Amino acid sequence: MIYSVRGKLIHTDGEMAVVECGGVGYACKTTFYTLQKIAGESEVMLYTYLAVRENDVDLFGFSTTEELRCFKMLITVSGVGPKAALSILSSNSPSQFALTVATGDHKSLTKCKGIGAKTAQRIVLELKDKIAKENTISVRGGDTVSAAPVMGGALQEAVTALIVLGYSEGEAAQALAGADPNATVEELIKKALIALAKF
Repeated sequence: MIYSVRGKLIHTDGEMAVVECGGVGYACKTTFYTLQKIAGESEVMLYTYLAVRENDVDLFGFSTTEELRCFKMLITVSGVGPKAALSILSSNSPSQFALTVATGDHKSLTKCKGIGAKTAQRIVLELKDKIAKENTISVRGGDTVSAAPVMGGALQEAVTALIVLGYSEGEAAQALAGADPNATVEELIKKALIALAKF
């Protein structure tokens, strides 16, 4: 298994970055998000995933381990292949993707090329619990925070979403104190963001 490639960035196009390591150019299929991150760099490091199928071998490369983790999670969903996963992650940063799934916003995923309503709903359904159970979620500035559940149901999901946005677990819990337990996740997040703006 190829864990990563580090070397000179010798070529990019709309969906690929070629990294030269030891005289060999590795063509890594990648996302627009990663291409933006490595733009203008002479030397890069990409975390990789090698996909071996019956008549094809593809190498995928990502600028962060968080994006690679999201890619691996996506391709476990029935009906979501590497191409669809790249499409989703080209339109969303890892934290945006985690927030979309955590809040159940499947409609946002349908804006990605090649993702229909049924596929989007399946992604949210199959990955929501996995996202919530992640030990850590990357947030602004590259830091990580605990995503351990502190509440139940919609309140728990709202806390997870706020953590993804960069707030601490304590801040999220404080902002949601006294919230209506019957409110939707979206309503809870809106209320919390208004409260956090006053802190």
